[in-house]
Amino acid sequence: MKDNMLTELEKQLEKSLGDFDFAIDWDVRQHRIEVSVVLFAENKLNDVIEDEEGTQSEEKVIEFEDSLVLYADDKETPDELEYLTVIPFNRKKGMAKGDITALANYLAEVLVNGQDDLLDFLNDETIETFELVWDDAAFEEVKKNNNETAMVAYPKY
Repeated sequence: MKDNMLTELEKQLEKSLGDFDFAIDWDVRQHRIEVSVVLFAENKLNDVIEDEEGTQSEEKVIEFEDSLVLYADDKETPDELEYLTVIPFNRKKGMAKGDITALANYLAEVLVNGQDDLLDFLNDETIETFELVWDDAAFEEVKKNNNETAMVAYPKY
């Protein structure tokens, strides 16, 4: 079977993300591929942690989830505030294999930094908020270093 964006993305994420949990959700109607990632950290101080929705938790292990979305550039742009980042692709051509590899590699970097930031947040009372940080400029740099230009097709139903 020929690789498509979903299979290539899964392969690269498995290679890059190591022990990090992730899930891929394909929204066929909207022509979107959502990648969700989860960070876990021990809440040693038993601090009360409040999420964006105001839900409070004193759990021993904090679970933080975020997601990014790949979307067809001929469709409506997803709300960027709801995602770590939104990345367009061409539905007819798909996405360059190198861009998918770069995405997986950069996401791994974001998660490693995020894990450190989450632990700092839980162990340092002067840090008031935590969120994963996606830097578009840094992602573009990672993409530049990957010259695999072969296109990977958007999946067929």
